[in-house]
Amino acid sequence: MNLRKLHNVHFLGIGGIGMSALARWFNHIGVKVSGYDRTPSPLTSDLEKEGMDISYVDNLETIPHDVLEDKTNTLIIWTPAMPKDSIQLNYFRENDFHLKKRAAVLGMITSDMPTIAVAGTHGKTTTSSMIAHLLKSGGKNIAAFLGGLTQNYQSNLILHDEGEKEATVVVEADEFDRSFLHLHPNVAVVTSADPDHLDIYGDDSHLQEGFRQFVDLISQGGKLYVQYRAFEKLGLSFKKEVSIRQYGIQGGEIQAKNIQALPAAFRFDYQSANHSIKGLEMRMPGFHNVENALPAISIALDFGLNEGDIRNGLLSYKGVKRRFEIWVQEEDRVFIDDYAHHPEEIRAFLTSVRAMYPHRKLTAVFQPHLFTRTRDFAKGFSESLSLADDVVLLDIYPARELPIEGVTASMLLEDITSPQKSIQSKEGLLSYLKSAKTDVLVTIGAGDIDRLVTPIVNWMKQYENQV
Repeated sequence: MNLRKLHNVHFLGIGGIGMSALARWFNHIGVKVSGYDRTPSPLTSDLEKEGMDISYVDNLETIPHDVLEDKTNTLIIWTPAMPKDSIQLNYFRENDFHLKKRAAVLGMITSDMPTIAVAGTHGKTTTSSMIAHLLKSGGKNIAAFLGGLTQNYQSNLILHDEGEKEATVVVEADEFDRSFLHLHPNVAVVTSADPDHLDIYGDDSHLQEGFRQFVDLISQGGKLYVQYRAFEKLGLSFKKEVSIRQYGIQGGEIQAKNIQALPAAFRFDYQSANHSIKGLEMRMPGFHNVENALPAISIALDFGLNEGDIRNGLLSYKGVKRRFEIWVQEEDRVFIDDYAHHPEEIRAFLTSVRAMYPHRKLTAVFQPHLFTRTRDFAKGFSESLSLADDVVLLDIYPARELPIEGVTASMLLEDITSPQKSIQSKEGLLSYLKSAKTDVLVTIGAGDIDRLVTPIVNWMKQYENQV
């Protein structure tokens, strides 16, 4: 199938962060793009402004006529997050339309381009966007399909210059539904391999096997940058020639030294066998983000960037939407929003916030994501959230799942050891915060908790004396 000669592409789940990047790519090359999503969002609003036809009702009447009538030249791209009883999905299946998952299409687009693929149960969005920014700001011709909206480019898609002879593509390699197995990396990064998506893999051993299959896809003579604990856990070995470099803050041959937590920034030294760069500063804070910077710097060096390019690129990197996003930074009040939705992500995030603002009251508002994840990692969630002084739990965001009996946000409450802890509704959250003497406030989660960001920012500005 020649993707550039299609007449129509219809997306099922077009509002997803990875799906929307593909939608933008097809729209850019002149293919007519339409799609369905369950609810409107700022992202779907942006896609509509870019000329895409989006509906929010799962029926046949909202599918564009051209899609239904031109089956031969139409591609349907769907996400596994779509419900099994979806009217549109089942219609396209039953009527023999060309259906492909997002990952398969991404694999087709990138199959003839040198590819840097970034995988990991956490850290892949920040790491892939950082690689893309360092290379682009250093003058390299790159494209990027990312799992988040970069603050530098205000998009999840970076387009390469078609006039150049060769471009490199940076891809976020998603382990969900084994999507990353469709890719063809020349260079790969594995940021972490902690248990997650057990609803897909069944258990941790099968997840690890998925990561081993992913790194086996690296081309002959390619490179792998792997976080040292992930390397130990996966027990990696190769039948072909692949260069392996381990990295980390506390282990590996590539390390960050002399890390300093500053308000709204982190400073560190980069150290590898062949390079030493001192006093690098990154304005996307977090110990975990310093670690994410290590493979990005290493790949930039591989591509010929010099110390000045890297120093300037890191300093100008603004991060990713909802990854350690600082909304309010005042002497008497701080508000940070983060996408963390796994116990280890929450632990890394809250540990970094603690280092940046020691001796200040830390209030964490957490919205659990998925019933299965809440059930599988309940103890871990309670333990990591206990790093905050005041923990506020919202109801579980179900996403693609139906409720599971006995699985609620309240099951986390008992094992949280923070001095203050409670369950609040989204509607009642602001009232609670106004009475809770909030100092450093963080909102955490991968659901729709981000819709509370604007009301919180507005409240902080309006009631600054109460914060």
